[in-house]
Amino acid sequence: MSTTLFRFFVSALKQNLPRHPLRSARHTSMMSVATVENKVANNDKSPELIMNKNLTRFKKRFNKRQWEDTNPNHKENGETDTKRLCGSAERIKRKKMALLLGYCGVDYYGMQRNPGVRTIEEDLLKALFEAKYITEEDFNNQQNAQFQRSSRTDKGVSAARQVVSLKLPLEVDVKEINKNLPESIKVFGVKRVTNKFNSKSKCNARTYSYTLPTYVFEPSLVTIEERKPYRISEEKLEQLKKVLDVYKGTKSYHNFTEKKHSQDPSSLRYMMGFTVDRVFVESDMEFAVLLVKGQSFMLHQIRKMVGLAIAVLRGQADMAIMEKVFGKEKVMIPTAPGLGLVLDTVHYDRYNAKFKDSHDSLTWDAEETEIDKFKHEHIYPVIVKGETEGDSMGVWLEKMRGHSFEPSEDTSEKDDENELAGDDDDDGDDIDDDCEGKNAESVSGGNDDSINTSDGREDEKVHNMKT
Repeated sequence: MSTTLFRFFVSALKQNLPRHPLRSARHTSMMSVATVENKVANNDKSPELIMNKNLTRFKKRFNKRQWEDTNPNHKENGETDTKRLCGSAERIKRKKMALLLGYCGVDYYGMQRNPGVRTIEEDLLKALFEAKYITEEDFNNQQNAQFQRSSRTDKGVSAARQVVSLKLPLEVDVKEINKNLPESIKVFGVKRVTNKFNSKSKCNARTYSYTLPTYVFEPSLVTIEERKPYRISEEKLEQLKKVLDVYKGTKSYHNFTEKKHSQDPSSLRYMMGFTVDRVFVESDMEFAVLLVKGQSFMLHQIRKMVGLAIAVLRGQADMAIMEKVFGKEKVMIPTAPGLGLVLDTVHYDRYNAKFKDSHDSLTWDAEETEIDKFKHEHIYPVIVKGETEGDSMGVWLEKMRGHSFEPSEDTSEKDDENELAGDDDDDGDDIDDDCEGKNAESVSGGNDDSINTSDGREDEKVHNMKT
């Protein structure tokens, strides 16, 4: 009996209590929405048709559900046949790609992009943007596309096989890119790589070539008339090979760059080889092509290696200096001109071995004919012209005639290098740009002392493994 009375009491209480404010508001809101929808359908433009924030959100959700239900291209898995639109721009699926390119850098202020001057990256990104392979946001800030270069070449330095990595559409037409590029830059090929691929960090070695006239090794030749018919002898060639062979192995190259000391771990560099690749005659002058392969290089390193070899073969320095420069003492080494320096190849041996079953190797064998043609049409002729008409090496040899290998209190190392480098005060050695942001502050790049903090940690690891 008591239970029945209690239920009756609760029922009577519910009827007399006021309705819940939230439930009432929700009921009123739904009625308001229905009223607004009817007015919209009847094109009623009365002042009462004012949607508040909540009604607008409700309508958006309502419209979204209606679109999802009525889309004829909607599939069971949630995908559609049509491409999604972001504003007015079509969203294109992009993946990480590796671009192989070559360029003659004589008329450029280096590879890396710098505001206000002409660079390789600027022209390359402009061509990709005009081909609609990157967006305007990517062009203005290439980091949006995860852009990275394998090696940073400096002012006036060329490259036969430079590799850059960035996100591009799956379908890329190389001809479309080259159509928007000047003749001095050419893209040879593009390959799909892993999503985490970085053209700089995945590169395990670099090969540079240095082309120079052979008369530089003979000190008795003074005039152009004497130098042009000169042909290097087998004996002199063997002497050159012996000098270059000293560079092989892991050594401290603190004397081959700026502001480094013998105890600095980043001065340790591993050279896999330094050889004479070939000798050829062009415009009645004989040239030699030197090839140096190393894990990484520092500022001015290759040009100083060549400069010291020339000094030894000309008799301006004794062969014993080849061991002295790797010791603790400070030795002033002349810096050869940058005209003949070319980034020849970047190597991805470890990457190719790891992903050989899932991705194409970055060896570019199919593009070799096109690369060789570009070198002989756009790179070597510029070097030959600079020597036969501009006398680049001849001017440098005159300045080197009174060079002292001992450090002087009156003349700083930087002044001495600028004097011997002549007009080519930037070099194209592969400076592994860990501090990229600092590099961008320098127009030419070669004189930016901050970039000397290269990847010494990686070199230390290789050095420890080998010793």
